[in-house]
Amino acid sequence: MPILLQIDFPFQGPWGAEMSATMQGLAASIAQEPGLLWKIWTESPETGEAGGIYLFADRPSAETYLAMHTERLVGFGVPHVNAKLFEVNRELSAIDRAPLGA
Repeated sequence: MPILLQIDFPFQGPWGAEMSATMQGLAASIAQEPGLLWKIWTESPETGEAGGIYLFADRPSAETYLAMHTERLVGFGVPHVNAKLFEVNRELSAIDRAPLGA
């Protein structure tokens, strides 16, 4: 069953195009994570937050990634990481054309 992972954390930038240029290596690394189907990067300069919405093929992949990424963010000096895991209802999501992968 696909698992959606939602993460957000305090972030002071960079934002927009500068974030894209700065985070290319991290994005390439995340794209190689086992079980990852896709990620949407999120940012809010107004509230000083960043994060992402991830879709994983299964719960063990999502939980493994969450543990590793939380540790990495703490190592970057992020004081608090908010995270939630959700099971995906494929049938209802398909009605809205959600790209759920295999």
